[in-house]
Amino acid sequence: MRRRTPTAGLALALFAAVTATLTTTAASAAPAPVSAAPALVAAAPDISVTNVQAHLTQLNTIATNNGGTRRAGSAGYTASVSYVKAKLQAAGYTVTEQYCSACTYPSNNLIAEWPQGPADQVVMFGAHLDSVSAGPGINDNGSGSATLLENALVLAQQNPSMTKRVRFAWWTDEEQGLNGSEFYVNSLSATQKSYLKGYYNFDMVGSTNGGYFINRITSTTAAPLKAYWDSLNLQPEENVEGQGRSDDYSFQQAGIPTSGYAAGASARKTSAQATKWGGTANVAYDSCYHRSCDTTSNISATVLNRSADGVAYAIWQLAVGGGTPTNDFSVAVSPTSGSVARGGSTTATVSTATTSGSAQTVSLSATGAPSGVTVSFSPSSVTSGGSATMTVSATATATTGTFTITVTGAGSVTRSAAYTLTVTGTGGCTGGQLIGNSSFESGSAPWTASSGVITNSSSQAARTGSYKAWLDGYGSSHTDTLSQSVSIPAGCSSYTLSFWLHIDTAETTTSIAYDKLTVQVGSTTLATYSNLDKASGYTQRSFNLAAYAGQTVTLKWTGVEDASLQTSFVIDDVTLQVG
Repeated sequence: MRRRTPTAGLALALFAAVTATLTTTAASAAPAPVSAAPALVAAAPDISVTNVQAHLTQLNTIATNNGGTRRAGSAGYTASVSYVKAKLQAAGYTVTEQYCSACTYPSNNLIAEWPQGPADQVVMFGAHLDSVSAGPGINDNGSGSATLLENALVLAQQNPSMTKRVRFAWWTDEEQGLNGSEFYVNSLSATQKSYLKGYYNFDMVGSTNGGYFINRITSTTAAPLKAYWDSLNLQPEENVEGQGRSDDYSFQQAGIPTSGYAAGASARKTSAQATKWGGTANVAYDSCYHRSCDTTSNISATVLNRSADGVAYAIWQLAVGGGTPTNDFSVAVSPTSGSVARGGSTTATVSTATTSGSAQTVSLSATGAPSGVTVSFSPSSVTSGGSATMTVSATATATTGTFTITVTGAGSVTRSAAYTLTVTGTGGCTGGQLIGNSSFESGSAPWTASSGVITNSSSQAARTGSYKAWLDGYGSSHTDTLSQSVSIPAGCSSYTLSFWLHIDTAETTTSIAYDKLTVQVGSTTLATYSNLDKASGYTQRSFNLAAYAGQTVTLKWTGVEDASLQTSFVIDDVTLQVG
């Protein structure tokens, strides 16, 4: 948890995620035994505190091997990310690293999503993974990080049916001002923010003289967290000390409902709190807060266990359905719209995903096409989790206008997605340059790019103007993408894609392609470049796209960098000239 509290007021945002009224047990002055399993949480799993402590031991070892710290941007932080990421990937999570270029110590957030449940109904659980420079940060905030990791692993192991999607996050640079979580929230579109039905934060949940605190305790969002601790007769209180000091604040400022557990930092336990919770009055909840003694010895197993089990209860209450998982899947079309001229065709990708239960065969079909337009799929059926190419073809006499095509997947259930098709008349070639913002001087639109790719950084010169697209160049395992969707008219005699590429590398080999840039149109690879193609300046690269006339396609550049020695792929002045 960061040290200073901002003066901005905290907005209490509520959402109706808990529909059942939970009956609490009468409060007792003495804490209930850890072994007591409340009847109301019978459906939720017991999280092994021993397993949580094993993760803390690993984080402590990582700090010991890296100068005693896991500060954001340090080798200790990078190793912490690798440890958590490896566990999640092995369990079947969809895991991504987000580079926080705006952080005080630029480094990666780690995001993991369990690929079950509706993608537009998400509950999110987060904890910061970084420590301060002074110590290994095992309570602050290895405790929250390890608690979420073990909960994520248990969710994957049990694989229940899901009523909502669960997303976990481990934030960087929290100790420097909540920078990692703020960067993530700012990267979300308005639609993506609307999918988040609640964010739950866990920062310092194992304090040795700890208390039982809940963020925005009276809110609907907090109800499942409070219900679990109420069932243990703990009489939790509002987390006054932590207001505005941890990553829930970033989400709250964006209007997303928030809550979370905390066990206290440098504030002192009152006599009344010591009476009902145990511990020592007038002593800090965590006497090793932001100090080198914040090691595995600085953890209360009792507080940690109650926090971990409370997280599990909240996950099961908010996002898990009862009974055996039902086989279900989703269907999506990308792009969601396209244009085709009479006599031409266009393509899109139909993707499916298993949302609960087991994978199944999904047969694809389409309805709503106007007269003279046919829609086909290759392949015509997929196993959920797979994708197919949808081809829309128009005859010379096809009905013109804009139409909604319904793409349907049929399996044990039926799921569909909409595709907006515009059919234009004949009339020959409409020539010109088709790439929008071709020199990157006008912001980011209509490009879609990884964070920090479109930049005016002076470290790599643009070919013209000030801005360019700079992929990779980190000297560590990293992937950047750059793409733009383009509708290519039919009836032209030339279709030339051109861009200028500068490759700068620290690699010294003359035979091994360690770092690569792939250029694609749709799913077709046009070319692959690597550190072996380095040059002192920009080189123009050109391709004939006549095969894609009459289609809407996505042009995409993907840079993949290995674990050491940077390679920068710098792109400028992209054009698609037709005539």
